[in-house]
Amino acid sequence: MTLPPFILITQSHQWLDCLDQLRQEPRLAIDLEANSMFAYRERVCLIQISTPKQDYIIDPTVSLDLSGLGELVTNPDIEKIFHAAEYDLILLKRQYGWELSNLFDTMWAARILGYQRFGLASLLKDLYQINLNKRYQKSNWCQRPLASAQLTYAQHDTHFLFQLRDRLHQELVDEGCEEEAAETFAEQAQVKLNDNGFSPDSFWSVNGVRDLSRQQQAILKAINIFRDQEARQRDQPLFKIFNDRTMLALAKQAPATMDQLAQVHGMTRGQIRRYGRALLRVIRQGKQAPSPVYPKRRHKRHPEVVVSRYDKLRGWRRRKGLSRGVESDVILSRHALWEIAIANPQNSDELNRLDSIGAWRCSTYGEEILDVLKEV
Repeated sequence: MTLPPFILITQSHQWLDCLDQLRQEPRLAIDLEANSMFAYRERVCLIQISTPKQDYIIDPTVSLDLSGLGELVTNPDIEKIFHAAEYDLILLKRQYGWELSNLFDTMWAARILGYQRFGLASLLKDLYQINLNKRYQKSNWCQRPLASAQLTYAQHDTHFLFQLRDRLHQELVDEGCEEEAAETFAEQAQVKLNDNGFSPDSFWSVNGVRDLSRQQQAILKAINIFRDQEARQRDQPLFKIFNDRTMLALAKQAPATMDQLAQVHGMTRGQIRRYGRALLRVIRQGKQAPSPVYPKRRHKRHPEVVVSRYDKLRGWRRRKGLSRGVESDVILSRHALWEIAIANPQNSDELNRLDSIGAWRCSTYGEEILDVLKEV
């Protein structure tokens, strides 16, 4: 399908003109492209914004004052249409400090309605016979210049969202799901940032670490620290330095020479050339390091009665999802189940006070949830 021309924003005067147009709109369709496959810490590399009449592609890697966009994103009077917003909202909050208000998420709308295929490409194909080319999905979006085909790909991600949003909204109204969707959208907009800083103890999450000797675990810890240092310095994701399987093999075999290093499964010539001598030094140091101690759990194990309540609630949630024809987390999130199981509310007022239970869910499922809790 041939799309109308988009406007590429790379200069301040273009952005100011664009911003003037965006401020006049009650609804905006938005998508982001990032470089998570190519950087130590992902960054927003492209911002696509559509109005009903025009598609804009904004380059945030150049010197643009995007504070005006932040005002639009946080403005509760302007609806922001995303598809699968969670990752994009995390990026906006982490990189710019923006917290979005007034979200309509077409993916969640489709899930609430029981669609079995709810990816954007699947929805557009199934509903409108529009075929999206996903060839550039894993592009390095911060690399410049971008090809015209990449920009056209990016345009597709917002151009059809108004059409899709309006159709799904009408279906939500027809099915009596509008209030549920509004509550879900509000929950999805409240993103929480995880502490994604490096921990020297993160090697304990490598599959197979428990099968290593104490000395091999010390070597693995040293290699893990080295990998993070190299990734940070080179601005590359960890897996592009070594993947976990290669780190595990290095710890097991503990090569002492370049020839032995070349025999380790997963080590390429390029890796040996770049890291070989430093890696052998790290392995020698790891052999002499004290045995690592498994970190204490941050959270205590839940009492047996709490786990029992959680299991009962999870079973109820699964049955409720099957009866509605939706996936179980559409009914309630896993986090909400744990909060209920821990709090063990005895009445609707206590249930309604829990942060993860919205008013609609409390009203709709409250009595059933309280009945489940009485079974434990």
